Amino acid sequence: MQLFPHEVADVQPVLDLLCRQDPKDPETWETRYMLLLWLSMTCLIPFDLSRLDGHLTSDPSQTREPIMDRILAVAKSYLMVSDKSRDAASVLVSKFVTRPDVKLKRLGDFLDWSLTTISQASDQTMGGTVILDGALQSLAQLFKHGKRDDFLQYAPVVLQCLDQCHVAESSQAMLRKLGVKLIQRLGLTFLKPRLAKWRYQRGSRSLAANLSLSQSGSTVEAVTPDMETQSQEEDYDIPEEVENVIEQLLGGLKDKETIVRWSAAKGIGRVTGRLPKELADEVVGSVLECFSFQETDNAWHGGCLALAELGRRGLLVPSRLPDGT
Repeated sequence: MQLFPHEVADVQPVLDLLCRQDPKDPETWETRYMLLLWLSMTCLIPFDLSRLDGHLTSDPSQTREPIMDRILAVAKSYLMVSDKSRDAASVLVSKFVTRPDVKLKRLGDFLDWSLTTISQASDQTMGGTVILDGALQSLAQLFKHGKRDDFLQYAPVVLQCLDQCHVAESSQAMLRKLGVKLIQRLGLTFLKPRLAKWRYQRGSRSLAANLSLSQSGSTVEAVTPDMETQSQEEDYDIPEEVENVIEQLLGGLKDKETIVRWSAAKGIGRVTGRLPKELADEVVGSVLECFSFQETDNAWHGGCLALAELGRRGLLVPSRLPDGT
């Protein structure tokens, strides 16, 4: 994508060419896909888009539509198509709506449009599934690439909408996956970005060196963070919505589709990495509950994925290892 021409002069021609495309033509979806990606690159120009409106006609008898509204209208229309262009449209939304000038004027309106679309669409029809896919995908991309300070005020409303629409109970695996993906992004928005000081720190790459440190009793000093620093890092409030997020992610570990379980496991790892040690330990305990003889094979597999993700991030402290055996 970085190889696309992305000068100021490229914005208008790319947009005009995209507007002349037929979204329903199955033979030219590749053209529309590449044009949407190209437009997403040209949207990164460091100038206010209102400066480009001077190229519009000055005839008062004709309606003057700002280029900002034109791009947003094109993105919305392609979020509802049934081909691969829908994925490119979500990328366009994530780069365009997070621009400083656009988010100031259009972020709230776009989120309202997305939530209204999700509330009114039904996953029982093919058209409704496509619409839900585009809306959920665009929201997930926005909360991934947007700044936390800009989206924090909207996160509770989006979470409430997902709960009311019961996306996690959809019969479509892709919608459940996108729901889990959006849920974890909301959880990361609620929590401050920080690196857990309590996570496991590897002492040495050499096994012989680790064994010698263990015999001398200095291993604890090598891997245990300073207690005063740890208490300072954990002295912050956790929003109550995080409990709902974690509960839904734990439920995603038991989904019948692997793609949903995998996304939920990654979400568990990301969210746990921003929690205090006590709360993170409770999450690990909840994950271990998946390994019960009353649970299905799906829950066992989801639990394994979550433990692997937690271990990869150093969030399985040594004191918890005996519980997993």
